[in-house]
Amino acid sequence: MRDALWPDSFDDLVREIDAHFHQPKPNTAVFVALRANGKLGGFLEADTRDYAEGCDSHNVGYIGGWYADPDLRLQNIGRALVEVAENWARHLGCQEMASDCELHNEVSFKAHLGIGYEETGRSIHFRKIL
Repeated sequence: MRDALWPDSFDDLVREIDAHFHQPKPNTAVFVALRANGKLGGFLEADTRDYAEGCDSHNVGYIGGWYADPDLRLQNIGRALVEVAENWARHLGCQEMASDCELHNEVSFKAHLGIGYEETGRSIHFRKIL
């Protein structure tokens, strides 16, 4: 599912998973949605951050990755994952929850808006190989 969410980053994903099990970071969590047959249908990765774009507080809950299989979308699976993550963040003392998505990702953009998140800004990042 991580590969479906981030298809151009397989090597990075393998390194991140390895690091998670060998050097776990504090205040990180992964929540999963199970299908009726017991197989995974979605996930949400969350952590806390000292700062997040558009937020006023420190110690902000952050959605780092959020995915539901296409056949489960529009069934409140994603919303349920976010609600669990928001409750987790509240338990850690967070007053705000933040997230992001790529500018071209209309599905994610609409999903965020649909569950009450507000857009706080847009970014375009640059690089130059030297």
